[in-house]
Amino acid sequence: MASHMGDGAKEEFLRDFGEHYGYPNGPKSIDQIRATEFKRLQFQDLVYLDHAGATLYSDLQMESVFNDLTNNVYGNPHSQSDSSSATLDIVKNARLQVLDYCNASPKEYTCIFTSGATAALKLVGEAFPWNYSSSFMYTMENHNSVLGIREYALGHGAQAIAVDIDEDIHPGMTGETLSSKMSLHQVQRRNVAESLEGEPTGDVYNLFAFPSECNFSGLRFGLDLVNIIKEDSSKILGISSVCKNGQWMVLIDAAKGCATMPPDLSKYPADFVAVSFYKLFGYPTGLGALIVRNDAASLLKKTYFSGGTVNASIADIDFVKRREGIEEMFEDGTVSFLSIVSIRHGFKILSSLTVSAISRHVASLAFYTRKMLLAMRHGNGSSVCILYGHHNSKKLQHEMGPIISFNLKRPDGSWYGYREVEKLASLSNIQLRTGCFCNPGACAKYLGLSHLDLISNTEAGHVCWDDHDIINGKPVGAVRVSFGYMSTYEDAKKFVDFVGSSFVSPQNHIDHGNQMKGLENGFVDTGYYLKSITIYPIKSCGGFSARSWPLSSNGLTYDRQWVLKSPTGEILTQKKVPEMGFVSTLIDLSQGILFVESPRCKERLQITLESNVYEDAIEDIELYGQRYEVYSYDNETNAWFSEAIGRTCSLLRYSRFNQDFMLKKIKGAATCRDMKNKLNFANEAQFLLVSEESVCDLNRRLSSDVQKGISGKAMVQVSASRFRPNLVVSGGRPYAEDGWRYIRIGNKHFSSLGGCNRCQIINLALNSGQVQKSNEPLATLASYRRVKGKILFGILLKHATIDGEQQQGADSWLHVGQDIHPD
Repeated sequence: MASHMGDGAKEEFLRDFGEHYGYPNGPKSIDQIRATEFKRLQFQDLVYLDHAGATLYSDLQMESVFNDLTNNVYGNPHSQSDSSSATLDIVKNARLQVLDYCNASPKEYTCIFTSGATAALKLVGEAFPWNYSSSFMYTMENHNSVLGIREYALGHGAQAIAVDIDEDIHPGMTGETLSSKMSLHQVQRRNVAESLEGEPTGDVYNLFAFPSECNFSGLRFGLDLVNIIKEDSSKILGISSVCKNGQWMVLIDAAKGCATMPPDLSKYPADFVAVSFYKLFGYPTGLGALIVRNDAASLLKKTYFSGGTVNASIADIDFVKRREGIEEMFEDGTVSFLSIVSIRHGFKILSSLTVSAISRHVASLAFYTRKMLLAMRHGNGSSVCILYGHHNSKKLQHEMGPIISFNLKRPDGSWYGYREVEKLASLSNIQLRTGCFCNPGACAKYLGLSHLDLISNTEAGHVCWDDHDIINGKPVGAVRVSFGYMSTYEDAKKFVDFVGSSFVSPQNHIDHGNQMKGLENGFVDTGYYLKSITIYPIKSCGGFSARSWPLSSNGLTYDRQWVLKSPTGEILTQKKVPEMGFVSTLIDLSQGILFVESPRCKERLQITLESNVYEDAIEDIELYGQRYEVYSYDNETNAWFSEAIGRTCSLLRYSRFNQDFMLKKIKGAATCRDMKNKLNFANEAQFLLVSEESVCDLNRRLSSDVQKGISGKAMVQVSASRFRPNLVVSGGRPYAEDGWRYIRIGNKHFSSLGGCNRCQIINLALNSGQVQKSNEPLATLASYRRVKGKILFGILLKHATIDGEQQQGADSWLHVGQDIHPD
């Protein structure tokens, strides 16, 4: 740490948190851990802040796993061989290690290995002894994997009830006190008539589920809930006549909370605890566990049997004798024994640091980050950051895990969209997460989204992982950063600095989210002319330039008229297959041939423009919310393209644009902006125009950053072709095209659809057969070309209409050198 002591900000941080940060009493300091066990982060200059999604495995851990697997022979534990017996012993020891991690006595608890925490939760739901008198109660802050248990409860006629618990909870609280801090939502019930007919006469069992740590806000729930629900439930649940019957059992979703504060089951004897190992130490990812109280396990009703869960079965009559061991009964098939063998190496890492030290370490980083975010102000004094969950008091620090969930506001009070934050963070090599994090209850609660909001958002086309982050002026998700045992002060500081530089407006005025800087001085607004015309016949492949080219009702004739499709039906683009950029194209109109070449293919491919397709093999594809009818090609053509891009694919050609389908798409769900014109396979519009002067200004800024010695900047210069424009214009001032509404090129009229929102594709440079990725020029564009979350460069055009009719005609050609007349 000494090497950083010249940093005044870090000195202040260490004064506040030095006794908790960095494992001062551990075998290695945090700086040593990062330097020796996470070299890949430094090599990639990466700040990883999604440990709630998946934490990182260490080099030391993986070396131990590799040495273990390469020096030992592990056999299927369902066998009697020496290698199988040895494996079985290790699996048994692994179960004990999991129980020990949660301080659970092997006399009272059993560890059942599952394919993940979700599978553990599902096991409880499908085997729980539900009946009509049962209740499934769960806190609003729960992962979808817990909410899914509701389907089993409702399916068996039981009732389901969500509850809100006041965040001001503390140890020592009684059921009587907690009842005043708990509110029940409406009772959910299905199949009432059918259930009444078979009303049970036996025991009634109910299930209460909550997370040890909310994966949305980071709020830690008091584990006293376990004892209150199990022992004092009449007081807390007496507020509702629907919750009085039967015995209550408790499920803790500890998938997130276990990483820094595993539940102590000797003090809080929950019946079921779900654990995820990749949340603890990164690897393995396909393994979880259900820690179950033995007396609770005896009540579970398992239907299915499999290899490993039976002592005997007979194939042709209804006979099966199940195994009696709890883990044997519930672990279907062969357990993932190599993964189970591997977890001891992860636990070794955690035990060397100790969980208490890890908890203190990540808490120091989270508290520092919350403090810095809350202190941020715009020039007009308004707050920048809205945090969700407890954050105002240092005494509440222990109630918050290493998660920080928030949204950012502009000076005028409007919201920055979380996708904008994620996009800019990625450009700064900061990996974080956005959305609702599969926790719809917490998301709705903290964002203030009503049932009407949620349903109308869904009807408006909003789904998980889409780009709709602000609907009707409200965020529909949040930004989340989360720390892990290997996170550093430098990670937190870089993130805080990123938010400050990208989202804090120093001006004491309202800018409405427009960060487009003024035009540079020294430019003469001369006449404009068409500098170049480029056609891209195959979407995402190389294009070619022409001195003159005809127009069609879809744009430039043959532009983006072909696409490549994967065997799974995905339309391929350079985003996922950068090698497509090495495929070059050329159309000879006089011969009526499309020529295609690739450095990977010896022969040049010739595609006749008026034939070659299987006209009887028409299929439908959907792209960017629009449906097209397409023709397919023969196996020989498809084999050529598969070799050219290094993966199996097929070539398709535009046949017809199904405009009826597109116009039926839900408002806001389609990407395309050119809704009233025919399109080939263009993303948004018929034409993309870029200004040569704008490109020159961008290159000046890129050079200036390098000369100023801005950290991490290397000399990057880009040509207009990096932006894949159809039309490059010259003349005038940089970015003058932003203000154009209509333009005339020669005697052809076009209207602007606005700026083109740029993505990471422009950061791909294709040099000497190699794909080179960087953060430029998008990072520089983001610093001065952002408008409401979009990074704009170039404008989209469509054919203008004259007297309600689109321009057409055989004489419609564009020519390089033609004058351009804006507006």
